[in-house]
Amino acid sequence: MHRAILAGLLFPCCLAGQAPSVIVARRATAPVQFDARLVGADWDAADSITVFRQREPDAGLGATERTVVRVLRDDGALYVGVRAWDGDPARIRATEFRRDADLSGDDHVELLIDSFHDRRGAFVFGTNPNGAMWDAQLVDVGDPNPDWNGIWDVAVSRDTAGWTALFRIPFSTLRFHGNPGSFGFNVRRFIRRKNEEDLWQSWGRAQGLYELVNEGELSGLDGLSRSRHVELYPYVLGRLVEPPHDSAGARAGHGIGAAEGGVDLKAAVTPTLTADLTLNPDFAEVEADSQVINLTRVPFFFPEKRQFFLESSGLFDFATPGKDQAFYSRRVGLDSTGAPVPIVAGGRLYGREGPWRFGLLDVRTGGAEQANEAALRVQHDLFDRSFIGAIGTLRTIAGRSAGTGGLDVDLPLVVRGQNLEPHFWVMGTHTPGISGTPLAWRISADNPNDLFDNFVSLYRIDAGFNPALGFAQRTGIWETTGHIDFQPRPHALGIRQFDFVFPVPTWDIVANRSGSLGRAGDWQTASFQWQFFDGDRDNGDHFELNVQRLMDAPTAPFDIFRAVTIAPGRYWWSRYELQYVQSPGRLLALGGVVNWGRFYGGRSADVQLAATVRGGGHANAGVALTRTAARLPGGGFTALLWSGRVEYDFNTRTSFLGFVQYTNDEQRVDFNLRFHWIPTIGDDVFVVWNSGYTTNPAAADHFPSGRALSEQMNGALELKVVHRFAP
Repeated sequence: MHRAILAGLLFPCCLAGQAPSVIVARRATAPVQFDARLVGADWDAADSITVFRQREPDAGLGATERTVVRVLRDDGALYVGVRAWDGDPARIRATEFRRDADLSGDDHVELLIDSFHDRRGAFVFGTNPNGAMWDAQLVDVGDPNPDWNGIWDVAVSRDTAGWTALFRIPFSTLRFHGNPGSFGFNVRRFIRRKNEEDLWQSWGRAQGLYELVNEGELSGLDGLSRSRHVELYPYVLGRLVEPPHDSAGARAGHGIGAAEGGVDLKAAVTPTLTADLTLNPDFAEVEADSQVINLTRVPFFFPEKRQFFLESSGLFDFATPGKDQAFYSRRVGLDSTGAPVPIVAGGRLYGREGPWRFGLLDVRTGGAEQANEAALRVQHDLFDRSFIGAIGTLRTIAGRSAGTGGLDVDLPLVVRGQNLEPHFWVMGTHTPGISGTPLAWRISADNPNDLFDNFVSLYRIDAGFNPALGFAQRTGIWETTGHIDFQPRPHALGIRQFDFVFPVPTWDIVANRSGSLGRAGDWQTASFQWQFFDGDRDNGDHFELNVQRLMDAPTAPFDIFRAVTIAPGRYWWSRYELQYVQSPGRLLALGGVVNWGRFYGGRSADVQLAATVRGGGHANAGVALTRTAARLPGGGFTALLWSGRVEYDFNTRTSFLGFVQYTNDEQRVDFNLRFHWIPTIGDDVFVVWNSGYTTNPAAADHFPSGRALSEQMNGALELKVVHRFAP
């Protein structure tokens, strides 16, 4: 604790905000060699960053390993060289090669480029000592979108004193005003074995790489202009579909072979506006959803994985992701019954004009309904980082339209070095056949800081609220959620930080719309959690002991698992949980969660186990198991879900992923095998096999016995080739 206090006295700017620092991108006088040696007269004369400070573990103190960043530019690209010295190079952690792999288990560096230089959004580029490429797009205050894929490249090298990375980022990949002069800029280095985070700027406890208000400046960018750049991505797809079978093993159709094609277009309409068009899109390369066994009576939220909907997807975020959303892109491509239908064509326009930022999406789907689905999102800047915004969605089928409209205000502030974010949103829906405009709204305040992390919110959602292109977990309710976390740093016994939630628990209370949150008799559901012993160790391991008090009051019977039914009633129960999850930086990382206690008038015990092997070579593997054994008044059951994952990376542009899942709820096992080759950045070749088999013992040829491999429930082998055409 004394080291953190000393850092605050010596480096008060980490509490009161740091003055921007500047690095100059000098123009190279000769062609820049794309390798990680960083040698030559231009690199010798390049401006550099040499001072990095810790954010973890000791905010404000100097980095324990030396890092030097140099920057050059030419007419077409920005070149950033990072030299990461290391006093113990044999312990540098590098296990990932695949593009967009999670680099949190490795040593890595990240560059942040705020090309509008407005401290409201940025692009992030990262790599590890293997040269694995990771990128993301950051919109406003929040988590970056790692599904954005830009056109850029990186070269790396390792030696006996550390490792070096050279990033080449074409200016055409970025968005900026004409002749910008400068970008916002920052650099972050993470040293896995020390769990140490070092930054050039924004290294305070309540800051970090994505807190753009504290970013530095990259100057020397005069004379840049973003031309009306156009990129074409045509694809061809061959598909062989195996004959499907039902859960009893009977043939339910015929196998088919097919070939098709389509095209995506990306165009810079203006220097700050981008248009995306797609014709007959196909998403054969998308990894299968992770299966779940839902032991609740509320719907489960699945994230979007289709590439067309992912870029700038954060701009369309409105309300509370995963709980109540005006726009949920996974509704696009489903008919009114929830069955999938093909997407015929779609277009999107997004970007910024002055203080305005907006996104427009319009998609035409096929099938019997022939729907048109559109969303418009607008935001106007307020103060340094705040905004006021609006959204509208419209789904039209046979001349009848269902729509959603909403307004929101987000006010992220820094008060005496501490983060405070009030937020309000309201939206209403129009549904054919339902009179009036049912509303939903939430007011909240977030206070995410290091010592105290607090949050409180209040929802109200009318019974008829129905966002046709959105997601609503519940309707006809009042709801309040919140937490008050006290997070001291003992700097003792190998514990980096505790997280105590006591005596006020984390809470989530849902009451009837006609009732009151203050009367327990009006509650539909409630959950309270006290964390008595929770924290993170210096080595990255996490531990937790918590106690939960839960309540549910179903008004009608519901099936919880197969034929086991929960009767209407008012149920209260208590549960206890232990968990320990090892750092992803370990060769073999294990994790376990045990949760036990009362459950809907009976008892249950949950066990979650996971293991991941990252040996530092080209192969990684992992397995996860979830088991719930319950004995209830309506019957007993054992729910089982397990998954396995194998990855082999031939190099940073060629990889194989194998994913298998089994659930005894649906009595099936599913395989997703994917080979991905990137001949050049922007081109892709995918070979994908998806297949599912029944494990129902009543089926004649259930997996893995008999003729199961030929009697699958569904299956397809697909080859997809994408080529990028660009000037």
